[in-house]
Amino acid sequence: MAMRPDEIVAILRRQIEEFEAELEVEDLGSVLTVGDGIARVYGLDQALAGELLEFPGGVYGMVLNLERDNIGVVILGPYQHIKEGDPVKRTGRVVQVPVGEPMIGRIVNPLGQPIDGKGPIVTERYRPIEAQAPGVVDRTGVNEPLQTGMKSIDSLVPIGRGQRELIIGDRQTGKTAIAVDTILNQKDEDVICIYVAIGQKASTVAGVVDVLEKHGAMKYTIVISATASEPSPLLYIAPYAGVAMAEEFMYAGRDVLIVYDDLSKHATAYREMSLLLRRPPGREAFPGDVFYIHSRLLERAAKLNDELGGGSITALPIIETQAGDISAYIPTNVISITDGQIYLESDLFHAGIRPAISVGRSVSRVGGAAQVPIMRQIAGTLRIDLSQYRELAAFAQFGADLDRSTRARLARGERIYEVLKQEQYKPMPVVEQAIALYVAINGYLDSIPVEEVVRFEREFLAEMRMEYAELLERLNEDKELFPETEEELKKAIVAFKEKFVS
Repeated sequence: MAMRPDEIVAILRRQIEEFEAELEVEDLGSVLTVGDGIARVYGLDQALAGELLEFPGGVYGMVLNLERDNIGVVILGPYQHIKEGDPVKRTGRVVQVPVGEPMIGRIVNPLGQPIDGKGPIVTERYRPIEAQAPGVVDRTGVNEPLQTGMKSIDSLVPIGRGQRELIIGDRQTGKTAIAVDTILNQKDEDVICIYVAIGQKASTVAGVVDVLEKHGAMKYTIVISATASEPSPLLYIAPYAGVAMAEEFMYAGRDVLIVYDDLSKHATAYREMSLLLRRPPGREAFPGDVFYIHSRLLERAAKLNDELGGGSITALPIIETQAGDISAYIPTNVISITDGQIYLESDLFHAGIRPAISVGRSVSRVGGAAQVPIMRQIAGTLRIDLSQYRELAAFAQFGADLDRSTRARLARGERIYEVLKQEQYKPMPVVEQAIALYVAINGYLDSIPVEEVVRFEREFLAEMRMEYAELLERLNEDKELFPETEEELKKAIVAFKEKFVS
């Protein structure tokens, strides 16, 4: 088929008119110096703070310092192959992590990449690790309890959904154990749990994961692992990655529990980065904005109002003290940001009182409003009773003659402490906790030898489940102690005590 010259001209003219040149503009810089996970980059004048840059080999870095003639970048990954003069490319993106349901049950690094050998995570949803915390108008009061399953916490320092409760104490006092027990207790509570390990030994993280898997808790848990062998930039972004994953669920109307274990190592990693970036050091060589890195992290824990779905993030940050010094720089910073603290004492731990919670120094500033009514009724005077017992016990050490009422109060306090002891990885339902405390507080254990108290409690609760199942079911439904149910409970205690003593 022959084409006429005018047709050929018309086709060419149309193609010329419709031609669009596609230009790809790339902002390229070059590495000036690199070392200790920090790179100085020249030529990226348009780079933004917090932006991702791409280095050779597919390694990314995050912009932290914007200076007059170069930018300071922390490298998020291996940097041994990066050398002076290498090209660096802007991505136009900030650091973001994958989020959503596919993350549940997985162990990931701070960039959201799986490290559990179970294959890739398939999700189309991503969130930036830095986000603005919900404002005052978006929030509502903390009014729903988050049960830990531990008698000493749920009675003395109760935690509400949306609260930030600090766990603080020396090393080896059971801080991680409290956090893990709280995760285990969320089994049937429809709470997503996120455990962020910052600067822990890999063997310690493996031990926590093993416990979670044994108790079936990995079905609703995400583990973010930034071990001690990782570079400090990954330790720094780990908690922000965790809270970004939590926010995805919170804004979908779900409840989330997130554990930061621990923020002392997070602050140390940030200090290391800041000193390498030549930022001016302040108190204890920490940079001036070390308070801000924790405040902007913990403020993202919230209880949203009903218009935004009513979801919540409950944060349990952990801080390790040195020789019980809670007046040090980082502990005082985090105490001032949180809504209370659970303080663990080495002396109590070594005395066999576990969890080793100090009644005098532990406080929950909002949890009381979210406490279950039955626990509020029974444990209302518990804190005062235990404080008085500790004072009397200290006085009795001098061997002074004590009157009968003082001896009786010492005996009761001793038995209450026995009831508050709890085995690790064995959380209890809140109604059973309340019943055990009711028995101790109301003097039913006064005539029972101290060494028999734990057995009495265990066997009495077993008897309640077997012989008084209807009463237990009513208490579980009401979550309150009415006069008629209290009478039934008293009869059950007296009947069992007679059987136990005989």
